Amino acid sequence: MTIALGVLGCGTVGQGTVLLAHRRAEKIQHLTGFRPYVKRILVRDLEKTRSPEIDRSKLTNQAYDILDDPEIQVIVETIGGIEPARTYILEALRRGKHVVTANKDLIALYGAEILKVANDVGVEVLYEAAVGGAIPLVGPLQENLTANEVTDLKGIINGTTNFILTQMNETGAEFADALAEAQALGYAEADPSSDIDGLDAARKLTILASIAFHARVELADVQVEGIRHITARDVQYARELGCVVKLLASGTDRNGRLSLRVRPTLIPLAHPLAHVSNSYNALFVRGDAAGDLMFFGRGAGSMPTASAVVGDIISLLRNIRLGVAGSPENRLYLQKRVVPDEMLYQHYVRFSVSDKPGVFARIAQLFGDAGISMETVLQKRVEQGQAEIVVVTHSIPAHRMDELCDALAQVQQVQKVACVMPLEALSE
Repeated sequence: MTIALGVLGCGTVGQGTVLLAHRRAEKIQHLTGFRPYVKRILVRDLEKTRSPEIDRSKLTNQAYDILDDPEIQVIVETIGGIEPARTYILEALRRGKHVVTANKDLIALYGAEILKVANDVGVEVLYEAAVGGAIPLVGPLQENLTANEVTDLKGIINGTTNFILTQMNETGAEFADALAEAQALGYAEADPSSDIDGLDAARKLTILASIAFHARVELADVQVEGIRHITARDVQYARELGCVVKLLASGTDRNGRLSLRVRPTLIPLAHPLAHVSNSYNALFVRGDAAGDLMFFGRGAGSMPTASAVVGDIISLLRNIRLGVAGSPENRLYLQKRVVPDEMLYQHYVRFSVSDKPGVFARIAQLFGDAGISMETVLQKRVEQGQAEIVVVTHSIPAHRMDELCDALAQVQQVQKVACVMPLEALSE
């Protein structure tokens, strides 16, 4: 038995999905009883050069050629962004079509709306590919780990920033040069803001936290800081301290009090996340029964993401075969509060000062007055009467570090508080 698919978008992910679905059609039929075939593909430019394996007779630049086709039962959305993807998905659902999407932005911002419409109509929406590319994250959190109370999510979930920070660590490159290389190799967009400002990781964390913590989490609940201000010096000093710098996404659930954040963080070299390099992603999950688990793999790319999309198609076809596709959602979302980060962290702080006698004593006094003790101090003479000081504190709440930085900024000899980052603990 065959089943028709309509694919919205034929870029990197869309093209990979079309090719992989075709190559695995026989296996999918064996697994599900349905042999999928792509009937139509929505593209913007009908004349664009594409893989010779793409049947050009299936291309259309009219979305409603797909949405209004009664033979197409499954819509695969790989356009990305908010509009027109949101409109097309809602129109597909209202026409009784199931949807598989790789759109993290849409699910993070409008997932509740989309899932409600699907539930009301009695169709299904699957979105494993929206987070982590080929890495199975949504499925394990939704199904395999439900016997656990998940208390912690922690990971590197943006390949672009991880590539940039890896290059800075391995070559000593400045941020701008590492970003340019990422763009040249196709790891970063021409406008990389979503990645380097932490928004992409925050959207993924929003999706993962909603599932893992059984709570409605909004993007605005995530504290976000990007990596634009990280310099080669910070990366060098991190190495001297036995650490690497990573953009870390973290979520915690402490008795119904959620904290969610994306920020550059020093990771000790003994920590497994320190060795997640280049465009790879990894996520730690802590459950009260399962303990610590780590998911690792390629977080983006044509075939890695297509692997997740086609995996969702297979799951959907199985459900259709069993007659349970689009069953009413019975997921329980608990009432939980989002609060500022309450964890204690060691902090790395780098600041430049006038290279004069007595300056460090004044700074040490401020640390003492704030009740913050120094574990490690690096003092470097830079140039033209300027020195650079790096301090790693003992564990303190984040708000205490903020207050200290405000006090440091008031000292005449402190020219700039250039960088503040938490240091991830090896164990809790």
